[in-house]
Amino acid sequence: MKVRNFCLSLAFAIAAALLATATAAPAQEFETKARFAALMDYESGSLLFQKAADEPLEPASMAKLMTVAVVFDELQRGRLSMDDEFFISEHAWRDGGAASGGSTMFAELNSKVKVSDLLRSVIIQSGNDAAIALAEGIGGTEQTFAKMMNQLGAEIGLTGSNFTNATGLPDPDQYSTARDLAIIARFLIAQFPEYYPMFSEPEFTWNKIRQQNRNSLVEMGIGVDGLKTGHTEAAGYGTVVSTAASGRRLIAVLHGLKSMTERAEEARKLITWGARGFELIPVYPAGTVVAYANVYGGKDPQVGLVGKGDIELFIPKGARDCPQATVTYRGPLRPPVAAGTEVGQLNISCGGKVVQVTPLYAAETVEEGDLVRRAIDALKQLALGWL
Repeated sequence: MKVRNFCLSLAFAIAAALLATATAAPAQEFETKARFAALMDYESGSLLFQKAADEPLEPASMAKLMTVAVVFDELQRGRLSMDDEFFISEHAWRDGGAASGGSTMFAELNSKVKVSDLLRSVIIQSGNDAAIALAEGIGGTEQTFAKMMNQLGAEIGLTGSNFTNATGLPDPDQYSTARDLAIIARFLIAQFPEYYPMFSEPEFTWNKIRQQNRNSLVEMGIGVDGLKTGHTEAAGYGTVVSTAASGRRLIAVLHGLKSMTERAEEARKLITWGARGFELIPVYPAGTVVAYANVYGGKDPQVGLVGKGDIELFIPKGARDCPQATVTYRGPLRPPVAAGTEVGQLNISCGGKVVQVTPLYAAETVEEGDLVRRAIDALKQLALGWL
């Protein structure tokens, strides 16, 4: 059951923060032509804007972000080297090469290519042959590599994705969400700072063929330094972009657009609005309990919920008199609940519209209670339910 728990201390904290600031112009509204969209604050993981952000979508080549995440993870763990060479198989050459008609690095059949070059092709050129070669070189088969993608996806918190190949080529069993694509981007930026600059390289030349970065916003001069575009006839045009030009890093995901031009313009509009259309209001220092969640049969009956670091509200300019706050979680929780586990979320609304969703985590570990505690909780559930 989805439980809503409104915390009065939260309301008072927000009210105090708002009263400490001056009034502003009328609130801004944002609309996008994208069918799916999400705007995430990198530091907190909060969604500042969402449109069908949790509905399934065909990720197209944006699925390659998960491919890159697995490769980066293998490199960081020392199980792979940039100088390792992988074989270009018949599958990589025929289904991902020039003969396929898709994006490719034009690698030659039965040749060997360094991981560093394959990675740059995937990131900059969106090379399908390079993605397949990496998948086969790491997993043995693309199917095994897809299992690695899903395993890592579960570890980093993806809840609406399933990957079946390394390229993003159409498959009815392959899907993701705008929120999950933003989470993957955040993971890449946070965990692999030594590799992330590859996303902003303007071009890559292989086999004497020079190809420019498919993310046209990288060279637009607006501070975009990644990440990935995607397109299929059925799904339309999509992109995952990030910028820290405003002093605060944002991640934007848009999908289901009609053209490359529309994709670039809608992405530019969303990140510009995100950088300029909000005011930052500190509410809770790191470690401050926002609310409590019930723990059924736990040694403690409740667990405190905290943000990861400081909790700051990004209030649309001119809307500082309207925020309402709720905390939601699926409960009651069952022990053991480990400290740091994502448990629920803080939802900030203005004028009936959700303007921010911030993940909340267990402040401490709650172990299973003794027989008496479990019996008392069972009686509570039977007599009163959990609210």
